[in-house]
Amino acid sequence: MTDSALNRVMHVDDEPDIREVARLALEEVGGLTVESCSSGVEALEKAPSFNPDVILLDVMMPGMSGPEVLEALRGLPEAGGIPVIFMTAKVQAREIEALTGLGAIGVIEKPFDPMTMSSLVIEIWKRHAVC
Repeated sequence: MTDSALNRVMHVDDEPDIREVARLALEEVGGLTVESCSSGVEALEKAPSFNPDVILLDVMMPGMSGPEVLEALRGLPEAGGIPVIFMTAKVQAREIEALTGLGAIGVIEKPFDPMTMSSLVIEIWKRHAVC
C-alpha cells in the first residue's frame, strides 16, 4: 500500500438507491471517482480495469455475497491486493470481527450518513495505508 491519496472507489451494492446515495456522497462530498456495481459478478469484471484504491462491498447480496466476492477478488492477480471495506447493517462485535478476519480493512454500518461517508472511508483507508 502506498501513501498516495485515495482517489478511486468501487462501490458494490445490489440496491440502486443505496448505490446512488453512496455515489453522490463519495463524489460530491468526498471528491472521489466512483465506479458503482450492482453485483459481485460486475465488480469482478470491472475491478481489474478500473483499478480502485478501495472497494466498498455490501455483505448481503443475491448471487454472490460480499465475502464470496472478496474471496474471488483475492484470486485475481490484477485485483487481489485491493483493500476492501464491508458495508452491512450487522455490526455487532462478532460480525465485525468475522468480516475483518476475512481480510477486510474495515466495516461501515448501514444505513450510513451520506455527509460523513467519504470521510469515514478515507479514515479507514488511511489507517490501513500506514500499516
